[in-house]
Amino acid sequence: MTKLSVNINKIAVVRNSRGGNLPDVVRAALDIERFGAEGITVHPRPDARHIRYDDVRNLKRVLATEFNIEGNPIPSFVDLVLEVVPTQVTLVPDAHDAITSNAGWDTLANRGFLTEVTARFHEKGIRVSVFVDPDPAMVAGAKACGADRVELYTEAYAREYPAGAEAALAPYLAAAEEARRQGLGLNAGHDLNLENLRFFVSRIPWTDEVSIGHALICDALYYGLENTVQLYKRELR
Repeated sequence: MTKLSVNINKIAVVRNSRGGNLPDVVRAALDIERFGAEGITVHPRPDARHIRYDDVRNLKRVLATEFNIEGNPIPSFVDLVLEVVPTQVTLVPDAHDAITSNAGWDTLANRGFLTEVTARFHEKGIRVSVFVDPDPAMVAGAKACGADRVELYTEAYAREYPAGAEAALAPYLAAAEEARRQGLGLNAGHDLNLENLRFFVSRIPWTDEVSIGHALICDALYYGLENTVQLYKRELR
């Protein structure tokens, strides 16, 4: 079954908006694990507007499931990941002022850089996933960089899904098939939700992991956090 990794950035946004430690990001992560998620994802950014570097350190001390740290591999991020040694690092080409992730890597143009960074993480035994658009060439490029997995950027799928599920999925299916041909693991994330998740994983059942944050936390406002985690896991089954 595809694993559910919950991105807890939005919980940190609420905390940071008021100061103090309410809600408690670490407690929330432990609860999400207890409710059945197979992983926790964080995306620390340089401006610390949600997850902070100290949150990452504190989470590493207590998490029992897979810990995925995603972000742009600027020097401070690389140093943090090498210090913390999560299960997985997901490389995302975010600009410093990006509101949210908005594009995958050009793995051909950035092959040298990504190869070097991937090798550094592999020295610590960290699994490396590269965030890519649904383009088979970019998937193959990630393999050439030494990546273990790719994460397909699913914003376009989510946007186009209401107008036609098959058409929205088509480029993702092609990219996923290329990942399988290349021997790469497959992750997916961005705007996946209770409406579109089941179709995606039913058509691409070799998806190893989905990383879901914004939609899941929004749903939790209505359904409660424990129930929402179970609702998402039900879609993955």
